Amino acid sequence: MGKITYSVRFWAIKTYKGSRVTTHTVRWIVEGHEWKEPFRTLAHAESFRAQLMSAARQGEAFSVATGRPISWQREETVLTWFTFTLSYVEAKWRYASPNHRRGIAEALTDATEALLTKENGGPDTDTQRAALRWAYSERVRKAAQPPAELATALRWLETNTVSMTAFEEPGKGALLTRGLLDRISRTKDGKTAAANTANRKRMSLNNAMEYAVEIGALSSNPLKAVKWTKPRTLTTIDPRVVINIEQARRFLAAVQRQGTRGPRMKAFFGCMYFAALRPEEVVDLRQEHLVSLPENGWGEFRLTHAEPRAGSRWTDSGKVRERRALKHRADGETRAVPIHPELGAMLRKHIQEFGTGPDNRIFIGPRGGLMTDRAYLKVFHEARADAFTHAEARSPLMVVPYDLRHACVSTWLNAGVSAPQVAEWAGHSVNVLLRVYAKCIHGQQSEAMQRIWNATKP
Repeated sequence: MGKITYSVRFWAIKTYKGSRVTTHTVRWIVEGHEWKEPFRTLAHAESFRAQLMSAARQGEAFSVATGRPISWQREETVLTWFTFTLSYVEAKWRYASPNHRRGIAEALTDATEALLTKENGGPDTDTQRAALRWAYSERVRKAAQPPAELATALRWLETNTVSMTAFEEPGKGALLTRGLLDRISRTKDGKTAAANTANRKRMSLNNAMEYAVEIGALSSNPLKAVKWTKPRTLTTIDPRVVINIEQARRFLAAVQRQGTRGPRMKAFFGCMYFAALRPEEVVDLRQEHLVSLPENGWGEFRLTHAEPRAGSRWTDSGKVRERRALKHRADGETRAVPIHPELGAMLRKHIQEFGTGPDNRIFIGPRGGLMTDRAYLKVFHEARADAFTHAEARSPLMVVPYDLRHACVSTWLNAGVSAPQVAEWAGHSVNVLLRVYAKCIHGQQSEAMQRIWNATKP
């Protein structure tokens, strides 16, 4: 139960009128510590304050840890799903990347919708989801009080999700688990979710259930007791998205023609096509990463970091991007990548014309800031429409910037470069490389069939 006290004092309700929202905050002191609870309406604030004062008048003890009357905590030994998810997110936050944090939050938000004990009487779905996003991000990152418009929804969630023990009840536990898996297999609108999305969310939930077993909240992982057909996912690159060198040169020339921003991005996209750099690696590219950039012949990158976009809600710094180690590599590990002579010429021209930005960044926006997704995606789609024929534009050919990287890796493999070398340059394992790009290796079928014929002909 923890330490209790009878020393409780109450202050008047404090009303704050903002430009959009008016907040009424109940304030009270328990053993010298001030507690606050914001409400959107004065009636709700007065009702909550009256309940606290009634408990104090009746001589009830208050918890020093929670600031609430002890009688309000009779069910505190029952761990609800929502309370469990809060502890799980806190345990994972420090060790997860920003994008992984966001993925965990998305999975838990969908799962919570399937584990409510009341379907009616609570906040609307959008408010619930907004409250959950706040609970799984800002609450952990800032240790802040919830905004008034979400506080009521969070209080409702505290008491209206199933208990963790429900997963172990005969019959009921299996139904809850199936309902949870069904929810993560659909989008918010009820449509079937992409297979990769459903599988990723199941992995996050499986990890959460394993954590529940670790802390003693569950005796076993309920997901392992239910047979669930895993959606089939596309694990290989579709050869139709891969452009050839002639199409790549047409595209890069079209990028150059896109107003004042295009010339800044020709070498940006060139790094993806000629060096197989990921977008987040190009964004982080700096002068010191150019180990050599000769006038003629091949140069070399030495990559050290990447800056993936996750969103300000999920980074420790509160910025949209956060600098991290290279994908699939430990802190301090680097990756060498050759600079094609054609790319070398683009980079030299780019640096000569635009210089470098803060921290010696090679690619910066027109106003000197970070190269944003919105900026380079707009140029990408405009240049694609400009460069491709009508038939090419309507096809799956290079529909996203990442397809430039796929084209580069495919080109290296088809040129006869050994798989271990390509994997090293691209930042893959050999197994992943051959599995993902198996369908993009052309020109070897005829030779293989000839060898079979030679071995079997009469």
